[in-house]
Amino acid sequence: MNRKSFAIYASAIIAMIFWSYSFIWYKEVFVFYKPITLVLFRLVISSVFLFILTISLRRLNPLNKSDVKRFLLLAFFEPFLYFIGESFGVSLIPSSLAAVIVATIPLFSPIGAYYFHNERISKMNFLGIVVSILGVGIVIFHKGFGEIDANPLGVALMFVAVVAALCYAVVIKKMTTKYSVFSIITYQNSFGIIYFIPLFFIFEFDHFKTVAITWDVMIPLLKLGIFSSTFAFIFFTFSIKHLGISKASIFTNTIPVLTAILAWIYLGEDLSYIKVVGIIVVIGGLILSQFHPRMITSAFNRSNDED
Repeated sequence: MNRKSFAIYASAIIAMIFWSYSFIWYKEVFVFYKPITLVLFRLVISSVFLFILTISLRRLNPLNKSDVKRFLLLAFFEPFLYFIGESFGVSLIPSSLAAVIVATIPLFSPIGAYYFHNERISKMNFLGIVVSILGVGIVIFHKGFGEIDANPLGVALMFVAVVAALCYAVVIKKMTTKYSVFSIITYQNSFGIIYFIPLFFIFEFDHFKTVAITWDVMIPLLKLGIFSSTFAFIFFTFSIKHLGISKASIFTNTIPVLTAILAWIYLGEDLSYIKVVGIIVVIGGLILSQFHPRMITSAFNRSNDED
């Protein structure tokens, strides 16, 4: 594996780590603020940070007027629709279950990639997806299906986030040919604020005024804004640009696995041997999904040549 390939895969993994942490940080902020307030402040922090970063590094591409509608559409799917589904969903159901619903994204992403970008998925890639999803199921349902007791509305909202993520991936693929990754994330988060401001003042401003701003709430908000809403999207967009939608999206299968590990570390939740088996299966499926039959044939031929 050369340096570029390593950077591409490392970017996808880092993005998943930051998004996995977001499920922990969500719970910390929900002690103080409601979902819309959380997301609005998360985006404000991210946008301010991104503008400072991109201008300092001279990585901010000028915004073409003809692309404003596309960025508004991009921001509608993510962060707006995605975060509405995710933030309200996580507030109603366990973090681990929310994470496994997010992990269904790779199951559906090849459909959008095929119809809108003519991306093909090989049998090996599909097998990797199936194996990885099986591993996710082992991690989440290790105590049996009867142990899952979730709010139906919370589950439905999480699937709204899944649909939004799929639409987002389709739209952003076209944008990566015209704008740098830094520029795309800067503009999408900034446009996203526009959608949330009216909802904030209509539904949650009165509650916001009753909560004192302390470091207990600001620290997880800063983490969400800088790591989950900024660097995670930058790294993931970079991986989409080079891997394509289907291969990049399969990495989201690691989110419930990483969330289970983080919950064990930070929340003291049990990490049984069955969960460990599930983690190994997910990783195996992830590796399998990145292979192409020609890669295996090439490796086999090299082996024969060496003999």
